[in-house]
Amino acid sequence: MNLIFLFIIFIFFLTAAFAGLSFAPWVPAWKKDLPRIFKLADLKPGQVFYELGCGDGRLVFYASNVCQAKAIGLEISLPMLLICKLRQLYRRDKNVTFKYKNLFKQNLSDADVVYFFGMPDKISKKLKKKLVKELKPGTKVISYAFAINGWNPEAISRPGPVDIAIYSYIMGKTGDLTGT
Repeated sequence: MNLIFLFIIFIFFLTAAFAGLSFAPWVPAWKKDLPRIFKLADLKPGQVFYELGCGDGRLVFYASNVCQAKAIGLEISLPMLLICKLRQLYRRDKNVTFKYKNLFKQNLSDADVVYFFGMPDKISKKLKKKLVKELKPGTKVISYAFAINGWNPEAISRPGPVDIAIYSYIMGKTGDLTGT
């Protein structure tokens, strides 16, 4: 019985390590930054919001509760997904969906807003191409902390020198948003 328990724990932490290596370690957005993020997102009721690597789901719940959006969180770390699912059971929010999914394997073509925190090399090498291929013109892309190399942001929110920068892009409107 102890061996089975250890195996389950190993699998949980293996998925968390894989998540950190494949896109970014879990670094939650500061709660004080949520209003800035969603001001840039300009999310309207009924629109579709994706959080790529949703961690504890705080942005997904905010998008649903404050903006009345259909909010989808993608997470590949089993411990974090479990936290999201437990919070979802407690809140009983019907506009929230959490998926155990590699963000690079999810079709994002129905998104109105896509939010992520990713490491700059992962964004440049892999995510940009996916966004260009799948997102429709007008879709907002919000990047927490890191600019997307080679893209010109529509807006940057950084009210003070100690605040984390948040970058907003609009597909098809913010200069040449290509996969290069």
